[in-house]
Amino acid sequence: MNININNLKIFLEVAEKLNITEAAKALYISQPAVSKAVKNLETSLNIKLFIRDKHNGLLLTDVGKEILVLARQLKVIENKIYQIASQENKLLSGKVKVGSFPAASTNLLPETIALYRSKYPLVSIELFEGTSNQIKEWVKDRTVDIGIVTSPFDDYEYEILVHDYMVAIISEHHSSRSKEEIDFEEYQNEIIFCKGGHETALFTILQEHNIPFKENLTVQTAETLVNMVKRNLGIGIISKFTLSSVPNNLIIKDIHPRISRDIGIVAHSFDEVTPAAKEFIHIMSQLNKEGEEI
Repeated sequence: MNININNLKIFLEVAEKLNITEAAKALYISQPAVSKAVKNLETSLNIKLFIRDKHNGLLLTDVGKEILVLARQLKVIENKIYQIASQENKLLSGKVKVGSFPAASTNLLPETIALYRSKYPLVSIELFEGTSNQIKEWVKDRTVDIGIVTSPFDDYEYEILVHDYMVAIISEHHSSRSKEEIDFEEYQNEIIFCKGGHETALFTILQEHNIPFKENLTVQTAETLVNMVKRNLGIGIISKFTLSSVPNNLIIKDIHPRISRDIGIVAHSFDEVTPAAKEFIHIMSQLNKEGEEI
């Protein structure tokens, strides 16, 4: 069985966009040409790659989802071949796809990207932002080459960039403003919790200290948490790293028990990533040596 690589590339574009019109525009070819390429690929493989749903439009079949992951791997390999050839010619090019959560994008990426671009101006960088769990899935299914996530790092190869910990934030009018630290158990009825990579570290430590977690008020972003605390609605619990990415003039307190987590780069294997991605990892690691605590 011979697979037409061009048909596979067209399938990849359609599968990423789940829209034939958008895929045709991205590929600069006609919609009939896109449809024909997908049909030819289905015929050569003797499978159905897509189904049409009245409410949701174009959807991948289960086998289509599996082939999408493999097609992404093939694209990575193709990119790696070109990058190795470019590296041999002392002119690294290609693309690096990076997954990152917003605070890491704000605190870690600008300096890394600036230095990387100065060394490798022919390499383009595509940034995908989401939660740590989303990024881990993107690494898993090859949507991105590398991800910047919070611990735990699961089964991925990783390198720690920052040792982070949780802090409490309060308004200047809160009754605890004179205390040296905030006891989580004492103030648990006033806690405002911010999701986004903090959950595992928080729940693990509370469980170790037999402290129940009461979900009084939970928000999705650091900006919302800061605004809630400014209105004196409670005590915000957030990582110091994330807080540093949001302008605020709130009072910051240590909390008891101390809740720590790590932030690091993950990949399936650092040896298997493209030369361009490997250089990105190297530069980012050098700028954040030995996972220093913020």
